[in-house]
Amino acid sequence: MPTATKLQLWELRAEFALRLATLYGDEVPAYNTLVDVSREVNDDFISKNGEDAQRLGSIQRVTAERHGAIRVGSARELAQAARLFAAFGMYPVGFYDLRDASKSSVPVVSTAFRPVDAGELSRNPFRVFTSMLTHDDRRFFDEETEKLLESFIGARTLFSEDLLELADTASAEKELAAEEAARLLDLATAAFELSQEPVDHDWYFRLERISAVAADIGGVPSTHINHLTPRVLDIDDLYARMEARGIAMIDEIQGPPNWEGPDVLLRQTSFRALAEDRNFRHPDGGVRPGSLRVRFGEVEQRGIALTPHGRDLYDRMVADVDNRLAEAPPGATRVQIAEQIWRKNLPDSDEELALQGLGYFTYRVADPKRTLTQRPASLRELVEAGVLIPEPIVYEDFLPRSAAGIFQSNLIDDGSRDDEQLGTPYDIDRLSEVLGSRIFDPNSLYAGQQTASIKEVERRLGVTITGLPA
Repeated sequence: MPTATKLQLWELRAEFALRLATLYGDEVPAYNTLVDVSREVNDDFISKNGEDAQRLGSIQRVTAERHGAIRVGSARELAQAARLFAAFGMYPVGFYDLRDASKSSVPVVSTAFRPVDAGELSRNPFRVFTSMLTHDDRRFFDEETEKLLESFIGARTLFSEDLLELADTASAEKELAAEEAARLLDLATAAFELSQEPVDHDWYFRLERISAVAADIGGVPSTHINHLTPRVLDIDDLYARMEARGIAMIDEIQGPPNWEGPDVLLRQTSFRALAEDRNFRHPDGGVRPGSLRVRFGEVEQRGIALTPHGRDLYDRMVADVDNRLAEAPPGATRVQIAEQIWRKNLPDSDEELALQGLGYFTYRVADPKRTLTQRPASLRELVEAGVLIPEPIVYEDFLPRSAAGIFQSNLIDDGSRDDEQLGTPYDIDRLSEVLGSRIFDPNSLYAGQQTASIKEVERRLGVTITGLPA
């Protein structure tokens, strides 16, 4: 841990990520293999592609980058998680509803805690995707089960008062004295350690018949790291290398296809959930060994953040893939169909992705000494003339369909749901109320970054830029 008298939030965040990686590697040794293979893939990709390999982030950032995932059971627990993550400069960004994102029973809504400032992301981009059980959703839980869940979850403590008070101090003061920082990190890491307390056998498997995700949240005495995800520069290479080592991977890579044009949004895959030994308490009072399969090893390849216009196009392409796959002859794969649709609809260069307003970019002046006499000048003219260079903004967030797809791929069965019942409505505003603080809109963060860069370019060139993406 850093030895400075006081630690800044980014230093606390970096140390927290390292400690969780050590913890998770001890609990799930296959994660260490995943990290090793990721490092090999990244090193080889850099050797092959040179500087261009770092267009979506320096190799130092990519190598250090992780996102974790946890699950909580109630509004109280989610609000406490927000207090904890604020101590590490991580704030809620985005809203994800996984309940209808797959055919499986996944009764959660989610947000992600991460840095929101570009400089803070560069220092350490640790994120934690955090899901909350929607135990009041009648599609999944009847009234009796809801009350039992409320009682079970209400009786447990995920985060101690000592931990939360230290977190509040760090969040308010934006730093923490070394001794307090060590205490915060010890307590925070321990809060995500897999509990050795016996699991109530009948209660857990009652929930698992509804949803394995619900059982993992509301059937155990504490939360834990569900997965910890390294970032890789070539996820197809990683997938092949992991399988060559005999590690069972899920059936396909989630998200956009691999194609010759710009990487957009997020591609994810994982190795399959492994059996972990757990002790179960049975109705006769006896404690006997068993096993659970709930945790898996995920890996991600990040691309360019898309604008709302770009996301609309992306959603249409995904729907088109689904429709064509349903009508395709035997043997056709989702990946093959997606590649065709991507080539038909998406620009094959960063430049056009930027100029068509499909992706978020910052802009820099190619020659810092250059000024312009014409006023105004269009963005397209400046880019095509080589005066401005668009640089992609990395997508820092998640895709509900991909997250649900990985959850589903690691479930033993689909669980149960009654779609004749009405679901509990959630959106970003409702979850903000539950959380007790505003959830940031990712598009506002990306747009702010893009706008700031254009204003700086206008100032440096002494020109008003027209034709900006809507």
